[in-house]
Amino acid sequence: MKAYEIEAGSTSLDGLKLVDREKPVAGPGQVLVRVKATSLNYRDQAVVTGKYFIGPVQNATIPLSDGAGEVVEIGDGVSRFKAGDRVAGTFFQGWINGQPPAATPGIALGGPLDGMLAEYVVLPEDGLVTIPDNLSFEEAATLPCAGVTTWNALMEGRTLKPGDTVLCLGTGGVSMFALQFGRMAGARVIITSSSDEKLERAKAMGADGVINYKNTPDWAQEVMKLTDGKGVDQIVEVGGAGTLPLSYQSVGYGGEIALIGVLAAADGDLSPHGLMFKAAMLRGIFVGHRDMFENMNKAIAINGVKPVIGATFDFDQAHDAFKHQMTSSHFGKIVITV
Repeated sequence: MKAYEIEAGSTSLDGLKLVDREKPVAGPGQVLVRVKATSLNYRDQAVVTGKYFIGPVQNATIPLSDGAGEVVEIGDGVSRFKAGDRVAGTFFQGWINGQPPAATPGIALGGPLDGMLAEYVVLPEDGLVTIPDNLSFEEAATLPCAGVTTWNALMEGRTLKPGDTVLCLGTGGVSMFALQFGRMAGARVIITSSSDEKLERAKAMGADGVINYKNTPDWAQEVMKLTDGKGVDQIVEVGGAGTLPLSYQSVGYGGEIALIGVLAAADGDLSPHGLMFKAAMLRGIFVGHRDMFENMNKAIAINGVKPVIGATFDFDQAHDAFKHQMTSSHFGKIVITV
């Protein structure tokens, strides 16, 4: 079968190679999936370039945590799936619910475990979920990391209520899911971006307020204006150290900042001291478990949510997909069909 591998020790996109591998076979408790589509996350770029927090990959590794496909074979003892089922892999293999396993970073697809950028993958049956009927394979391939991360951020901590306000930073995959899930829950949503064109697209999707952070560097003041001085109830914080100081200012009383990303360089006072006066919370998010994935899929199906795909590439264009991601020009998710 055809697959992409990241060479051991890779520190650039040059380390991503198209290879031939033997087609895997489903053993006891395992499921063989014909992959139909995969999607990129910022993490995948970091893994290929050796900048992920666990360092460069130690062994040749198939990249990408996110993918969806069709079951073609099941091993002995498998009861959750049958041939022909449409499925997606879970980001963390083996985290079903509750507290994560102690070795959580070691059970993630796309590094250190082999990921989804291959024609076929074999996964344990407990590492797969059924995808919603209303989604294509391409749309479903966007869910395992960005979708579950956003669901965890908005639905698994502070209760998001109708009439609340959510702040989303940027217009990448997580932020677009946050816009959709926020609107689904009856919340107002504010979006930031450096692109007026992207902000107009966000407004067309239902964003209630938009802020160009390039034109308004101190965007916290604008957030306060848009909320009549109250601040927002939940922030989907994908910038990390570079945006946290302004998020501290933007969150309202009793609000929550879901810390997800590391996209922006450190800038300003990172001390969370100001949260004390607002009774606000900073909650770390590291994707989520399988039960979150399945609950999210129910909500997606019932509400007819369609993930936002900004660009699609063929399997032999994987390098182009990564390069496109590195330009930060995309809106929503980047998908590679297989």
